[in-house]
Amino acid sequence: MVIKGHFDHFNINVIDLERSIAFYNKALGLREIRRKEAEDGSFILVYLGDGFSSFLLELTWLRDRTEAYELGDNESHLCIRVEGDYDEARRFHKEMGCICYENTDMGLYFIHDPDDYWIEILPVQ
Repeated sequence: MVIKGHFDHFNINVIDLERSIAFYNKALGLREIRRKEAEDGSFILVYLGDGFSSFLLELTWLRDRTEAYELGDNESHLCIRVEGDYDEARRFHKEMGCICYENTDMGLYFIHDPDDYWIEILPVQ
């Protein structure tokens, strides 16, 4: 048997759903594609897309979760390639105050979202 998989989405849990949606829209241009709400109100799933690819970022909000998530030492991260002037994008993210790491020798930087998930920002090649 040969399984042929393809990427669909990546999930992160968030404390403040509306704040996270606003961040991903402003910082990266991601838009809400769809959402699913539990009948009992215990969770909301919001899927964000870039308008170009089929890959989605799933934000999960859990009603009973009030404390920040412990992200540990795992260096997993999203990576977004931005179109246009890369230096202008970096200046915009600096103004937003969301750059958490820069490596100018490697030509990359990371921003972090309201829940401290890291997103690597690279230019389109």
